[in-house]
Order: sequence, then C-alpha cells, then structure tokens
Amino acid sequence: MAGASLFTLLDDIASLLDDVSLLTKVAAKKTAGVLGDDLALNAQQVTGVNADRELPVVWAVAKGSLLNKAILVPAALAISAWLPWAITPLMMIGGAFLCFEGVEKLAHRFLHSRDEDAQRHARQLQALADEKVDVVALEKDKVKGAIRTDFILSAEIIVLSLGVVAGVPFSQQIMVLVAIALAMTVGVYGLVAGIVKLDDLGLYLTRKGAAAAAVGRGILWLAPWLMRVLSIAGTAAMFLVGGGILVHSIGPLHHALEGLAPQGAWGSVVLNLGNALVGMVAGALVLGAVMLFQMIRGQGRDRGPGTRDP
Repeated sequence: MAGASLFTLLDDIASLLDDVSLLTKVAAKKTAGVLGDDLALNAQQVTGVNADRELPVVWAVAKGSLLNKAILVPAALAISAWLPWAITPLMMIGGAFLCFEGVEKLAHRFLHSRDEDAQRHARQLQALADEKVDVVALEKDKVKGAIRTDFILSAEIIVLSLGVVAGVPFSQQIMVLVAIALAMTVGVYGLVAGIVKLDDLGLYLTRKGAAAAAVGRGILWLAPWLMRVLSIAGTAAMFLVGGGILVHSIGPLHHALEGLAPQGAWGSVVLNLGNALVGMVAGALVLGAVMLFQMIRGQGRDRGPGTRDP
C-alpha cells in the first residue's frame, strides 16, 4: 500500500512537471517577441562600456533583472489570485505597449539620420577616452537605464506568461512563472554576455593559426551584423506578438481575421500578417496619443517620436 502510494505520488509529480514543462514552453513562445527586443536592447545598453568592464556591467544588470522579477512574479500571482479579471486588460496593455515600442523604433529610423546616430556614438567614445569623465558614474547610469528597460520588458513577459497559466492550479502557476523568470534571465543575459564579447573572441582567434584566424575574422565581420539582425527580428516579433495579443483579446476582430484566412499553410501566413498589421495600427495610435499628450503639455519639441536608441 505504501509502495503504491509512493508510485502514485511520483506519477503525480511527474505529471505535474510535464504540465509545468508544457506550460512553460507555451509561455516561452508567447514571450518570444519581448525577448527578441529584450536581447537587442540590453546588448545595446551595455555597448560603449570599456572592454574590461563589459561582463561586470552585464552581471550588474542581470542581478537587477532578477530583482525585478522577484518583485513582478509575486505581484502577478497576487493578481491571478484576487483580480483574475485584470489579466486580459493587462495583457492588452502589454501588447499595445509592445506595438508602441515597435512603431517608435521605426519612427526613429525614419526621423533620425545615420549621421545623427554616428555623432551620438562618437560622443560616447570621446567620453570614454576623456580622463575627466567619471567612468564609474557612466557605468552606473548605463546599468540603471538597462534595469529600467528590463523592468518594463520583464513585466510584459510575466503578464504574458500569466495569461497562459491563468486557468491552472496555483502551485503550477508559481512553478511556471519562476521557471520562465529564471530561464529568461539566464538566457537573455548569457546571450548578451556572449554578444558583447564576440569581438574579443574574434581578436583572440586572429592571433592563432591560419584556420582559427579566418574564423576570428569571420566573427569580427559578423558581430555588428548580428546586432542589426537581432534588432530587426525583435521589432518584427513585437508587432506579431503584440498584435496577436490584441487580436485574440478582441473576439470580433479575431473571428474576422479567421474568416479571411484560407485553409492550410497560407492561413497561418495571413493570420500572422493580420496580427502584424493590427500591431502596427495599434502602435501608431498609441504613439499618436503620446505625441498629442506631449504637445498638450508643451513638451513636443523636447522629445519627438523615436528618441530612444534604435
């Protein structure tokens, strides 16, 4: 009897872990758009830091990210327990904010020239070379800025994950959210650390044999392109995921898009394009509202659209 109970308990635990694993995978897919932008943004946040300080800065931001999630996960669980009706509106707010960020990044590309970006980058390099500049203070500012960005993106990740696990037992919600929080932090900042040190790896390999040197030169050529690809992929994913959240949260719109989509593989393509289009429109509307609010407050000249780094 005791043995049977033990095996029953083990089976229940195994089943629970399977459920948690499945839900975690689903939640991870839901948050892919946020992560794409999270990865690109955080890698950009720590550029412009002295090479020997890059990893300590990444580690400092990663610790701040863990603290963010230590605040956000209990808050999300409390919402799930006492205000479950708020999950869908919060998801819609998160989706709309994703779309807004995507449109803002596109606006930056169209409203700011490459020369302006190059001048800003040159000022950063000049500041690093100036002995009068407090590098420690500069690092702290970058860390604080990256942690603030991480808080917003982490909130979106946790809210999206909460929407996936809203109907499951509380214990599974805890395990899934904690798993997502840890996996996303380790994954994102592990990759960020790798990205910011790619150039060092390339330089190291160029000093080795002919084959290794060729690989090193390839890495040095690839590194700047990798950031561009991450940024583009992240922006596209923001529209797909953010628009998808809005579409699924608005029943008539969801059914209308499903009615337009043909059967088969093309149906998925049409749905994704529809989600992206809805995301772009929603982001443009939010950006317009933000600009109008700034104009009313008399701050329209101080901060135009897309002033955040691309």
